[in-house]
Amino acid sequence: MQRVLADHSFWNTRGWRVAMQRHHQELTRSIQRFRPRLLLLSALLIAGTAPSQQIGQTQWSARSLDSFILRWPQGALGGGKAPATWNYQLAVLLNGVEAIDEISGDPAALDYIRQTVDGLILPDGSIPTYDPSAASLDDISLGRSVLLLYRKTGDAKYKIAATHLRQQLATQPRNASGGFWHMHKFPNQMLLDDEYMFAPFLAEYATLFHEPKDFADIASQFALLEQHTRDPKTGLLYHEWDEPHSEAWVNKTTGTSANFWARGTGWYLMALVDTLPYYRKDDPDRATLLAIFQRTAAAVAGYQDAQSGLWYQVLDKPGQQGNYLESSAAGMFIYALAKGVRLGYLAPQYTGKAQRAWAGMLRNFVKLDSDGAVTISHTVKAIELGTEPSHDGSFEYYTSAPVVDNDPKGVAAFLLACSEMEREPVSHP
Repeated sequence: MQRVLADHSFWNTRGWRVAMQRHHQELTRSIQRFRPRLLLLSALLIAGTAPSQQIGQTQWSARSLDSFILRWPQGALGGGKAPATWNYQLAVLLNGVEAIDEISGDPAALDYIRQTVDGLILPDGSIPTYDPSAASLDDISLGRSVLLLYRKTGDAKYKIAATHLRQQLATQPRNASGGFWHMHKFPNQMLLDDEYMFAPFLAEYATLFHEPKDFADIASQFALLEQHTRDPKTGLLYHEWDEPHSEAWVNKTTGTSANFWARGTGWYLMALVDTLPYYRKDDPDRATLLAIFQRTAAAVAGYQDAQSGLWYQVLDKPGQQGNYLESSAAGMFIYALAKGVRLGYLAPQYTGKAQRAWAGMLRNFVKLDSDGAVTISHTVKAIELGTEPSHDGSFEYYTSAPVVDNDPKGVAAFLLACSEMEREPVSHP
C-alpha cells in the first residue's frame, strides 16, 4: 500500500480516473436499486408510525418493484426455494416490470428481466423448461420479454428463442372456425385469457421481422372469440367458448361457459390495448380491433361498483352471496382503460373511471408490511374449467376458488396499473 500511495503518477493516470468512474457508476446503481426502500423506511422512522398507516397515492411503482424483486429473486416465484420456470405467471410479472421500467428508467427493472430470462434461455437460444409439444398458448407469453431483450441487446440467442415460440404458433391446432386451441389438453377450447398470451407477442414479432400477414390472423382470433362469447344483453364476454359444445360446462346452445369472469375479461382488454399499437392506421383490421376494445371497455365500465370503484369476481352479480371484489381484475381494468385513453382509443371520461378504481385498489388491496414491503391482497389464484368435476363454470366455482395474497398475477396487474396511473396526466383537446 505504501508503494502504491507513493506512486503519484498512478493517481494522475487515465486508468485511475476510469476505474473511479466505474466505481461511481456501480455505487449509483446500488443506491438507485435500494432507494425506494431506504426512502420508505426513513419516512417511517421520521413519522414514528406503523407502515400500514403510511400508504400514499404516488410512487407505488418504486416501492413495489423493490419489494417483489426481493421477494422473487431472478423470477423464482416460490420465493427462491426453486428456480424460475417458463410459465405465463412469470411472463405477466415481467411485463409489469417492463412497464415500470418505461416510466422510471430504474436500472433494477431491466436487470431483473435480463437475469430472469437468461436463467431460462441457454446461449444457443434453446429453452429447457419450455415444451412446445403441449401447444399451450400460455407458454407464448414470455416471448414478449425475449423480444424486449433482443431489441435492447441485439443478442442472437433472444431472436432464436423467440423464433421457437413463433414456430409453435405456426402449427398451433385450431378449431373448425380457425381459432387457436388453448392447448392440446383442451381441444377446441378458446379462452379470453389466450389473447393476452399470444397476440401482443405475435404482433411485435411480425413488426420486428416483417411478417405482415400475421396481423389478419391476430385480428381474426379476437373477432372470432368476441363473436361467440359476447352477451347481447350486457355486452360482457363469457370466459370460454367450446366450438363443438361437447364439454360438460358449456351452454348447449351457444357453447360458452356460464359466467362473466372479471380477470378473464381483464386479460382480453389488456391484450387488445397492447396489440393495437402494432397495427398501421390504414389497416382495416385495426378498426375492427378498436371497435371490439371500445365495446368491451364500455361494458366493463358499466359494471364498476359505484361505492368502491372496483369490480366483482363475477362481473354481473355484485349482490349475490359469495361474490367479492377482486384485485387482479381491478389492476388489469385500470391499466387497459388508462392506456386506452392515453393512446386515443377511449374517450377522456374513462380517465375518471380508472382513477376511481385506482383509489379503490389502494384502499382495499394494497398494504405495507412491518418491514416496508408491499403486499397485494384478494387475488383469485386460478380458474380452470373442466380439470375436475367441481370446476364446472358455475357461479359457486368462480367464487369458491382460493384467494391469496401476493399472487404473481395480482402483483403484475398492480405494477401495470402503476405504470399508467403514475404517468404525467394526459392532455385532451
